[in-house]
Amino acid sequence: MAEGFFDFTPGQVLTAAQVDDYLMRQAVMRFADASARTTALSGVLVEGMMSYLKDTDAVEVYDGSAWVGVGGVNYGTATGGSSSTITVGGESYTLLTFTSSGTLTVTDAGIFDYIVVGGGGGGGEWTTYNGGGGGAGGYLTGTAYFDTNQTVTIGAGGAGNSSGNGSELGGIVASLGGYGGSVFQTPGYGGSPGASGGGESSASGGAGGRNVGDGISGNNGGTSDASGGGGGGGAGAAGANHSAGGNGGAGSDASTFRGESASTTFYAGGGGGGVSGTGGSSIGGNAGTTGTAGTANTGSGGGGGRYSTGAAGAGGSGIVLVRFKN
Repeated sequence: MAEGFFDFTPGQVLTAAQVDDYLMRQAVMRFADASARTTALSGVLVEGMMSYLKDTDAVEVYDGSAWVGVGGVNYGTATGGSSSTITVGGESYTLLTFTSSGTLTVTDAGIFDYIVVGGGGGGGEWTTYNGGGGGAGGYLTGTAYFDTNQTVTIGAGGAGNSSGNGSELGGIVASLGGYGGSVFQTPGYGGSPGASGGGESSASGGAGGRNVGDGISGNNGGTSDASGGGGGGGAGAAGANHSAGGNGGAGSDASTFRGESASTTFYAGGGGGGVSGTGGSSIGGNAGTTGTAGTANTGSGGGGGRYSTGAAGAGGSGIVLVRFKN
């Protein structure tokens, strides 16, 4: 392609080469999508060409080896999971929801917004009083550039007295949730650490600080007293101490990401601990003689239970969300 500016004179007869070099190849050409552009420009593609794609509203320039966004990288496109169209801030997005492991198939390189939630920890069990609530799985959100397919792993929730499993989007990992304080833990009966810590059991006496969260993707579990365990930590708040009811920590509000009204959808709530602590954001498990499980595909902790007369609730499995502009 010719470079610079050509000053045409009045009455000049333009050659085909001049039209191609100074008009066609230096114009912003419009195409329905990247596939149509590839077909149309096969054999004539040169560095410096610019195009506008109607399907993504992207203006791109060819740098000699690839099409790149003008003024920054544009959103890519992909398939996988369950697909839906949402509106965020007046703009249309595609939302891909993975509730089981699979593959994010990248059909056009670019940036993608994500939420990755690990599996929640199970609640703990104690003898006379209830164990601690399970900590929520890690909650991570951000934007990443993908130009190849990405493996998606959905972490399972932990059984009673067990930590959950991490979820993953490519190399982005949301770590597991800690499990609640239990008669089975030695020493100290304190909640297990994790992305969000499990609540301490009634026998721990605040032992060891084992109920800690990572402070990045989750929060601490609550402490216990002589009559009951603390709530598991959630992505939005720490678990409550038993003296304050032992409720699980609140989850993180993902409604805006999903194109919903605020407070519609939460992920990663802590499990309730103590005698009757409730799960965070109504998705963590509740404590009781038999603790209830955290809600599936929310990464929430299970509720604490009573050993020999019941069982602790399991943590809820994780979830991965990916979105891009249409």
